Amino acid sequence: MAEALISQILAQLISVTSQQISENVKSVVSVEKQVEKLTSNLQAMQTVLEDAEKRQVREASVKRWLDKLKDMSYEMEDLLDEWSTAILKLQIDKNKDKVENVDNNDLLLVPKKVSSFFPISFLSLNPVSQLSWATHRPGIAKKIKEINGKLDVIAKEKDRYDFNSIRAPQQPDWDRQQTCSFLDVSEIRGRDQDKETLVRKLLILSESGQTQGQQEGNFNNKLHIVSIVGMGGIGKTTLAQLAYNDEEVKAHFDMRIWVCVSDPFDEIRIAKAIVEQVGQSGPSLVELESVLQNMCKSIKERKLLIVLDDVWVEDYKKWEPLKHCLQHGAQGSTILVTTRKKRVAQMMGSSCMFQLQNLSEGDSWWLFSQLAFLGRASEECATLEEIGKKIVSKCKGLPLAAKTLGSLMRFRRTKAEWQNVLDSEIWELEEAEKGLLPPLLFSLYDLPSAIRRCFLFCAVFPKDYEIKKDVLIKLWMAQGYLSSSQSREMEVTGQEYFESLAAHSLFQDFIKDDDGSIIQCKMHDIVHDFAQFLTRNECVIMEVDSKKKPSMDAFHKKVRHITLTCASDAQMPVFNYNAVNSRTLLNLAEDIALPHLFDNLTRLRALDLNAAAIKEVPVKVRNLMHLRYLNLSKNTRLSELPEAVCDLCNLESLILNWCQSLKRLPQGIGKLINLRHLELEETSNLRKFPKGIGKLSSLRTLSKFIVRGDGVKKACNIVLLKNMKHLQGILYLDGLENLISGGESKKAELKNKKNLLGLRLDFYGQKREGGIHNDDDDDDVIEELQPNPNLASLHILYYQGTRLPSWIMMLTNMRELILKNCENCENLPPLGNLPSLELLEIWYMYHVKTMGHRFLGVDAHDSIPNTDDALTTSTKIAFPKLKRLGFFGLTEWEDWYDWTSWGEGCLIMPRLSCLTIECCPKLKALPHLIQTAPIQELTIRECPILETMLPQRKRRGLGQDISYPNQN
Repeated sequence: MAEALISQILAQLISVTSQQISENVKSVVSVEKQVEKLTSNLQAMQTVLEDAEKRQVREASVKRWLDKLKDMSYEMEDLLDEWSTAILKLQIDKNKDKVENVDNNDLLLVPKKVSSFFPISFLSLNPVSQLSWATHRPGIAKKIKEINGKLDVIAKEKDRYDFNSIRAPQQPDWDRQQTCSFLDVSEIRGRDQDKETLVRKLLILSESGQTQGQQEGNFNNKLHIVSIVGMGGIGKTTLAQLAYNDEEVKAHFDMRIWVCVSDPFDEIRIAKAIVEQVGQSGPSLVELESVLQNMCKSIKERKLLIVLDDVWVEDYKKWEPLKHCLQHGAQGSTILVTTRKKRVAQMMGSSCMFQLQNLSEGDSWWLFSQLAFLGRASEECATLEEIGKKIVSKCKGLPLAAKTLGSLMRFRRTKAEWQNVLDSEIWELEEAEKGLLPPLLFSLYDLPSAIRRCFLFCAVFPKDYEIKKDVLIKLWMAQGYLSSSQSREMEVTGQEYFESLAAHSLFQDFIKDDDGSIIQCKMHDIVHDFAQFLTRNECVIMEVDSKKKPSMDAFHKKVRHITLTCASDAQMPVFNYNAVNSRTLLNLAEDIALPHLFDNLTRLRALDLNAAAIKEVPVKVRNLMHLRYLNLSKNTRLSELPEAVCDLCNLESLILNWCQSLKRLPQGIGKLINLRHLELEETSNLRKFPKGIGKLSSLRTLSKFIVRGDGVKKACNIVLLKNMKHLQGILYLDGLENLISGGESKKAELKNKKNLLGLRLDFYGQKREGGIHNDDDDDDVIEELQPNPNLASLHILYYQGTRLPSWIMMLTNMRELILKNCENCENLPPLGNLPSLELLEIWYMYHVKTMGHRFLGVDAHDSIPNTDDALTTSTKIAFPKLKRLGFFGLTEWEDWYDWTSWGEGCLIMPRLSCLTIECCPKLKALPHLIQTAPIQELTIRECPILETMLPQRKRRGLGQDISYPNQN
């Protein structure tokens, strides 16, 4: 989107004018004059961009004008980036000698890149650096002058289009279709179950509200709100019409009212529509107060079903007066809302949210065929059926698409015409564009321009692609789409943008983590086609097949984002890279000609070479000076990175997961001072870090840190973690067996890393390498590694100390604890006192013989703090939130004490749903909790004593039949 792009450039230019330029550069006025002119031109252009972007959909000439403006903007942004990078490299060179001989505690002297036109203050440059910088200024001024000349031409062309320069939100120039309650049920297919579920919910909620009202009186009327949520064209209005016209619904409510709300949200119009349908009128009223007073009188003592169709507003202040007024209806009154936006349903206070899904392929075919085959002979229908079903597959269960294409095919008489439609892109069909485009455009232009740009970038992914949220956000960052400030991280902005797109029903097929947060999604094919339609010539997805001898000559210089996919059994050919202005290259094929890439695509900001069979990264990688995102994951034969990678000073994300042959990182990695994400999962051959890793103070993600405390001067030390104050996510500390007590581990300051949510402490090396190790050191070292209380997940692996760290009991937010191969520990801490713990696994603790009161955190003088509001304050609860519990390989464990002696005032694991016990041969019996806890999964393996005592198939008192397998 040109509007967001130009806003980004203006933010940089405005930053220039607001800075105090040192006297050393004031004498060079040519740059300043050109920047001032460019700023003025762009500001004048910006005022008309909202109108231009809406008109480009229907007016080809406007689109051509916008394309010129975007090309110029991209050129300007690249120039700004070159200028910024030049200054940044000077600053890095200046500080190189300073940081090589300083103590680790001084590593923060390295400055960070500032997000502005002049990222480093000129006052900070020494005379040599200022002289070097002076050589760049004449070229910069010349290039800006050239861009200003192009912009002058574009500005003159602007006047011929008579753009509207009003910045307030406007209606698009396409019509919104008003809806009503009438429909022909015989034309609806595939919503019977949805209708039944919705009707039942409406009736049940209404009855419950009426019962509550009778008990509480009319003073606390609870207005039930039900929302139907889904993407445009999915059938929300149709489902609301089906429920509205249901006979049970008609009989249940005194009156039914249908209001098409649309956008903007006009409270007065909505209130008047309700009054009008009740049978009264107040056409002369114009003030909101008067209209609402009239509405209150009209609906009083009436049990109403009010459908508010197509609601967009997220502002509670707009909805609040209407909501309060509607509560004057009789008990049991219900509001049914249809919206594309989940946030609207949440804002309105929905007690039930109905997420509408796609139709089945069979139902889509029925809708299509009812229209396409209308009036045709059966023989003709049979001839066209096979092609027709392939056309329907394009609809992917979207009812609007099935009906639109069905109407289109009614007038296509021959098989050749049908085949032509099948072979065409859906947006090439004029009738399909008219039917499908407006609903999707309404969703798109309801978003701010910055989020629209993020959505359109998703056209770079192939259809049905599984989009990982964290990867998408990093790619947005690489393109410069996400703003940041001292108080707001780019990643947080990206998370909010993603959630906004999901809430607008532009993503689907969500996969969520245990916390309910989305980690992966897809785009509906029609939505994907829509994004590609709006980014044609900018986003290109190409399937390469050596048999067909494709060529990159097909890529125009205007292409900005390229995705390469590989046909089955094809090999990647060598291309001529004509798309020299490309900013993204996602290679989903098997191989790629790297030298040609680094020679030609030098403007790349994102390069994904995941699983590209790379053995070596060429030194020419340093040509990619704009690069922010580099993914080399799953290149299993890649053993090292060249030092040239360290010249990519703008790099933000370096992803090396599953590079199993990787042995070393480049020594100069400390020059990547803008690096925010360094991912090193499953890199088992990487056994040493360069010392420069400690300079990466901007890191947010460091999935693995290899500890070396053997005193070798050039080896990495855990102290280097001190400067990584922004670490987030999960940190895996490998090689802790190298540490000895003495306070060095404490200098890592894990306790101060409040955003670190997961920690894996691995002491495995002494076992693998067979070295001599003093187990007593582990006790002291692990105490020094105390994390922040915010930690949510902790794994302790191969720890050889005799006692677990005392700070475990301070982790009140910890939800997951895994103790593995802590062989010398005889006793467990009072883990039952951890108020948030949901998962606990204990592996191979060979000295543990009993599990008693200490494990629960209760003795004769203790009481367990209650954390469940649903329970009385006098109740003692052990493991109040534990859901999953596993014991594995506790070969000496004999007794799991039965705690029934506590009495009725105690609860043990009241939420336990899964219990697993494996390879515990001496365990004699299970405690009473096996019958009191709500266990749904019980697995017992290789526990011979237990297996002989317990029935093989059923256990009374459990929620379901449980199997006790006696083999792996």
